[in-house]
Amino acid sequence: MLQTQVHQPHLGRTSLPHEAVAAGTNSSISVKATVTVKLSDGGCSSCLLGLCNPLDNISDLLGKSLLLELVSGELDPQTGLETRPISRYAHRVGQKDGDVIYESEFVIPGDFGEIGAVLVQNEYRSEMFLKYIVLNGLPNGPIAFNCGSWVQSKFDDPEKRIFFSNKSYLPSQTPRGLKDLREKELANLRGNGEGERKTSDRIYDYDVYNDLGNPDSKSELGRPILGGNESYPYPRRCRTGRPPCRTDPLSETRSGSFYVPRDEEFSEVKEASFITKTVDSVLHALIPSLETSLLDSNLGFPLFSDIDQLYYQGITIPKLKNPGLLQIILPRLVKAVSDSEDRLLKFETPAMFLKDKFSWFRDEEFSRQTLAGVNPYSIKLVMEWPLKSALDPDVYGPPESAITKELVERGMKGFMTLDEALEQKKLFIIDYHDLLLPYVSKVRQIEGTTLYGSRALFFLTPDCTLKPLAIELTRPPMDGKPQWKQVFTPGLEATGYWLWRFAKTHFLAHDSGYHELVSHWLRTHCATEPYVIATNRQLSVMHPIYKLLHPHLRYTMQINALAREVLINADGIIETSFSTRKYSMELSSAAYDQQWRFDREALPADLINRGIAVEDPTAPHGLKLLIEDYPFANDGLILWDALKQWVADYVNYYYKDASMVQSDPELQAWWTEIRTKGHEDKKDEPWWPVLQTPEDLIGTIATIAWVASAHHSAVNFGQYAFAAYFPNRPTIARTNMPSEDPTREGWQRFLDNPDFELLVCFPSQVQATKVIAILDVLSNHSPDEEYIGEYMEPAWGEEPDIKEAFERFSARLKELEVIIDARNADDSLKNRGGAGVVPYELLKPFSEAGVTGKGVPYSISI
Repeated sequence: MLQTQVHQPHLGRTSLPHEAVAAGTNSSISVKATVTVKLSDGGCSSCLLGLCNPLDNISDLLGKSLLLELVSGELDPQTGLETRPISRYAHRVGQKDGDVIYESEFVIPGDFGEIGAVLVQNEYRSEMFLKYIVLNGLPNGPIAFNCGSWVQSKFDDPEKRIFFSNKSYLPSQTPRGLKDLREKELANLRGNGEGERKTSDRIYDYDVYNDLGNPDSKSELGRPILGGNESYPYPRRCRTGRPPCRTDPLSETRSGSFYVPRDEEFSEVKEASFITKTVDSVLHALIPSLETSLLDSNLGFPLFSDIDQLYYQGITIPKLKNPGLLQIILPRLVKAVSDSEDRLLKFETPAMFLKDKFSWFRDEEFSRQTLAGVNPYSIKLVMEWPLKSALDPDVYGPPESAITKELVERGMKGFMTLDEALEQKKLFIIDYHDLLLPYVSKVRQIEGTTLYGSRALFFLTPDCTLKPLAIELTRPPMDGKPQWKQVFTPGLEATGYWLWRFAKTHFLAHDSGYHELVSHWLRTHCATEPYVIATNRQLSVMHPIYKLLHPHLRYTMQINALAREVLINADGIIETSFSTRKYSMELSSAAYDQQWRFDREALPADLINRGIAVEDPTAPHGLKLLIEDYPFANDGLILWDALKQWVADYVNYYYKDASMVQSDPELQAWWTEIRTKGHEDKKDEPWWPVLQTPEDLIGTIATIAWVASAHHSAVNFGQYAFAAYFPNRPTIARTNMPSEDPTREGWQRFLDNPDFELLVCFPSQVQATKVIAILDVLSNHSPDEEYIGEYMEPAWGEEPDIKEAFERFSARLKELEVIIDARNADDSLKNRGGAGVVPYELLKPFSEAGVTGKGVPYSISI
């Protein structure tokens, strides 16, 4: 649990050993404090605790290594001031279960009052990770302090750290002796907005995304600042305070570490399995070796069988300086690395390819994955006809779609007319046309990539599967040429069939980019970081809502910092491997501007907004799905209901009426800051929910929890299964459609060897291998993952009503596990199973030993 260091108003009055205080009356009691400190995974307790330093050895021998001060929650009855704390040194007594144990004895006078906090000072030269403090011997039973925090050496930070007990208090209910500490705690976490942050700092503040580019290295690596301007609105990130670039004073340098508050960093267990520099290691070890062996980084795969060899036989790369590195950083992906002079790198077979290596050919699988794949968030109902662009026709050409009534009815093969399909809500679309079209001319100036505005139209058949009807690709007027658009449809005729396959490749590259940049990065990682910052700045760790949100915010800031470092930065993995290249983050800013609304991020609101569901009080979950067999929505609604009910039980326990919500200053400041600072560029939008009643609070918290847990799991943990075999989900299309302004020679090449031309369009060998490696990292759970419904925060277990509510929540999620298994075994649900089909399990809540991608973590932790 995140705690804070504060300036204490009473530290000047503290002395040792406080015999006058402890000598009290006959009512004095003896209390033992047991402190548990995490032992380094390296096993060297001396290094962890600073004992490798001779001066620290002396301190430990003298018993002056860890100073504890017990703070009363009550004011002194005689003076009306804070009760004088009681101080003792804790002595190291040994190890237990891999942890280091300290103990201290206190004598507490009878009028001291209930102990509400412990102040800690680390007398060693090194930081230490404090896990728990437990006080035994008190009349009303033990008092637990779930610390879970790094405590810096007093030589680096002389201020004592404060840890509150596990008991929750609304601000108005705070014990009088703890009110000043509660306020000072928050003040210290906010900082003063000045200076460069140090690794050991625990300060939460906001900044714009001004560190994605690196103009001091190369001018072409400069990037626009996202956030704080009308051109590129964006959520805020954590402020680091690094100095500005020499060549662009508005941009921040990228030198040094990407700061996050100390307690937001990965645990040693996660660090060991993930390794903070994993992605960077892939870039600096694997990829350069591939480029060396291939000679040409733009070289594609000569044959489809060469793609298969990535998983069957492996690929040969030159000997690495550290060959063991690949086995460490890619434990699942790398099946074997030989000991020969040349290294053989073999990749784990993706689930989709393992089930049916030819499934990517089939239109049925293309459609099925829109409902049960890695990006189930884009499909929506066709609500207006004819299809039409909202972009300026003077710039982008005629707005009317080339998808005609005749074409649609021909594709439906007599099932019904277009008007009947619209009336019965049977037409669905994935539409990236207007979002992508403004970037087409800019992207096409970059060698090795191309782009279109695109949309794909589907018909809902009687067996509840989607039949693809058409893909439309559009190029705006550019380079003296008029607008070009063409509609491609499935067919049996050879040339048309191959053009359809090329169109699917382009559309899937667009879908992959939208998935990674919008459905995944923007809507989960990026939008959530302001929630993390505001929660720590405005909600005390004593606040019950802080304790409710805490597991949903774990590791998010650290993984986002790593993304800024090597994934979404200029010339990073996204820019070098996805169609939109250097404009990728600009595209996510446009999506934030045009599409993102907090009030539509909860699953029911999202489904209604996309026209996939309508409100129906008689239906399960209060919604009627227009696509009844929609695996993501079917499983998600059960999880949503369970999650919201748990949040409702929790919130209603602490907030009995609207006045308690309205009068909670920390809660109101938290919500105000999320809107006006974390998402400042949208602070004036009228759609922001108000926070006036317990129902308002329940909806807000449930939305944040959903995004951090289920939404993220649905778009993240299936990436390797569905996209590691890249023909199924290419990240980039490198050549134009064969039918766009074809030359005689180019068209003949397509006619003579269409499969080779498709391989040329696919990602290069370096791009594909790089993405496979990264998808493996992103699809893995860490050993210390905390899964929704499995892990209970210590504070929840200390309130019987809350504990009971959590157990109901957990039981409901266990029922969902059974329901999902039954659904995947139901032959009538065509979108969930069948021969060679990967079953939909991305929203199965609990982890499964040895199975990658299973389980819904509380937070965006990868």
